[in-house]
Amino acid sequence: MKIDQNFIDKDRRGFIEKVVKGSIAGSLMLMIPMNSKLFAKVAGDDSKLVSLIDPKDKAKHYAFMVDVTGCIGCGSCCVADRKENSVPQGQYRTWVERYVIDIYNTVYVDSPEGGEKGYSKPRTDIKEKIKDAFFVPKLCNMCEEPSCVQVCPVAATFKSPDGFVLVDNSHCVACGYCVQACPYGVRFINNDTKTADKCTWCYHRISKGKLPACVNACPTGARKFGDLNDPKSEVAKIYNSKTVLKVLKKSLGNEPALFYVGAHEEVI
Repeated sequence: MKIDQNFIDKDRRGFIEKVVKGSIAGSLMLMIPMNSKLFAKVAGDDSKLVSLIDPKDKAKHYAFMVDVTGCIGCGSCCVADRKENSVPQGQYRTWVERYVIDIYNTVYVDSPEGGEKGYSKPRTDIKEKIKDAFFVPKLCNMCEEPSCVQVCPVAATFKSPDGFVLVDNSHCVACGYCVQACPYGVRFINNDTKTADKCTWCYHRISKGKLPACVNACPTGARKFGDLNDPKSEVAKIYNSKTVLKVLKKSLGNEPALFYVGAHEEVI
């Protein structure tokens, strides 16, 4: 199937508006193949997206937390993710943005090479005095109401029984609809597989009781993952504390499972 990229890019705003209003969903459902075997049991990685987590674990409520105050912009998370998930050079499942705010509240945001090589070089284009600066990691928000799932015409993007938004590469036709529908900009067409790709929170590791690769790699503990229904988990303790947690673009109603600690209003 040959995809006309010009057609996809022609009216992105109108497309997103239809997605939000739900007027496009009915026609897309007619295109979903009835014999799609999305949840077959196999022992593989994220490229064979299936429900790997034990049924008894479906009662768990997984969440990811990022402490902006703890991120030092070292890029270790990006390096670990690329190695773990074979992400093509120049593309990123997770990346780190640098925010710089001057005394007039002008916000400058950059992410050279996705922040993978760190930020040892300061910005030289800002002439005013700097009031604040910080780093913000970005990754899939693993939404409760994922707009990317709604627009996929072949059910390649789906939500697994255990609550993870995943991509079945064997069905994806690289139409790019999900890339456009994601309000967080975390999806892309993988240069190697030629299919839609994104962060999966290392689903293949979680299913084996391991932490996501980026969580393991973070030297400051700024990334945390766990079960909100487990009172002993670190994320549950933070969630149930007086810590202020924020999500990106809350007004859109996607209900992200990615929470930020110490996030500035310029980010939200």
